[in-house]
Amino acid sequence: MADTNGTTKSLDDIRALFPALERTHNGHPVAYFDGPGGTQVPLSVVQAMGGYLLHHNANTHWVYPTSVETDALLDQSRSAAADFLNATVSEVAFGNNMTTLTFHLARALGSWWGPGDEVVITDLDHHANVAPWKRLERERGITVRHVKVNLATGQVDFDSLASVLGKKTKLLAIGAGSNALGTITDVQRAGAMAHAVGALVFVDAVHYAPHVLVDVHAMDCDFLGCSAYKFYGPHAGMLYGRQALIEALNVPRLDPAPNWSPERLETGTQNHEGIVGTGAAIDFLAHLSDGATRRERLVHSFAALHARGQALLEQLWTGLGAIPGVTLYGPTPDQPRTPTVAFTVEGHSSEAVARHLAELGVFVSNGDFYASTIIGLLGHAEDGVVRAGCSCYTSADEVQRLISGVQTLRQG
Repeated sequence: MADTNGTTKSLDDIRALFPALERTHNGHPVAYFDGPGGTQVPLSVVQAMGGYLLHHNANTHWVYPTSVETDALLDQSRSAAADFLNATVSEVAFGNNMTTLTFHLARALGSWWGPGDEVVITDLDHHANVAPWKRLERERGITVRHVKVNLATGQVDFDSLASVLGKKTKLLAIGAGSNALGTITDVQRAGAMAHAVGALVFVDAVHYAPHVLVDVHAMDCDFLGCSAYKFYGPHAGMLYGRQALIEALNVPRLDPAPNWSPERLETGTQNHEGIVGTGAAIDFLAHLSDGATRRERLVHSFAALHARGQALLEQLWTGLGAIPGVTLYGPTPDQPRTPTVAFTVEGHSSEAVARHLAELGVFVSNGDFYASTIIGLLGHAEDGVVRAGCSCYTSADEVQRLISGVQTLRQG
């Protein structure tokens, strides 16, 4: 696997970095298609986190060596996160996960708003980008308006977006990638429409970030959230915000705590080992390719991984689509999307499909994945759908095992 600007590690070399791939189940090597819910973790990330806890563990901003080392390691991870998002270190805050950070941000923004103000969300989004804003309806008296989705294509309806944006709109909260259907939404276009009416833009990039390199400047967003456990790291979250906005936010905080950007967004003692692991996950991705800078290496890595992911997506979509009784949801492979496929199998519940595949060592997810609005609109509120997501370690042989597993289920 290579790109025009340098070489990228082969699939075999990448797979060798993940101890989880050594696992077997019922005599089958495990094929992990549950990346949209959380990827497996390379050894380097585990070693970075363990190394911190064993040799550097301390609280921050004191003068003794382990505290100084902790400060340096957290600074290094913040620098890596800034490179990952194409932001500056003063614009990236850490937290438990994207959901917690979004609730925190919503409460801060909501202190500026009241009755008559509006927030716009979409029917495609994960509820982590729904519930924080809906809560403001109860707490602040704002109105939340919904953007429709084209159910046939799984894409945001931009005519619907245009119809709900207006002078009352204070924020557009929109997902860059659908964790349920794999849809990639043109958030730059949507954001420009929101900015044109004077609204802020928050982007949920949790499902997008593992597949497309984030560029907050190209997106022209005001805030963006993502979680490291979706891109080969630990359970930790990141929040980008324009520095001037971070400094202006009315955030709940302890008076003695730092009041500068971005640390004013970080309440209490942080998950130091998780932050160190986040930096290590970003460096893992960067070290897959050549380049003069970390950002350049990330650009090359993501370009090469995207090309391989697209091939796996086409194989999975075509293979499943050829099986009678299988229904696929979301954009076709020729449309902007991630290698995440949602499907149902006639005559079998989503749980039954997932259990059958698990017996074959193929691990897929089932349900609504907290994207309950879109799954309900598709008619699967009770049972959900099956979701298979390809990651950097997924092979064509594993995709074929998934397809064959569904075929055997249909054949009885």
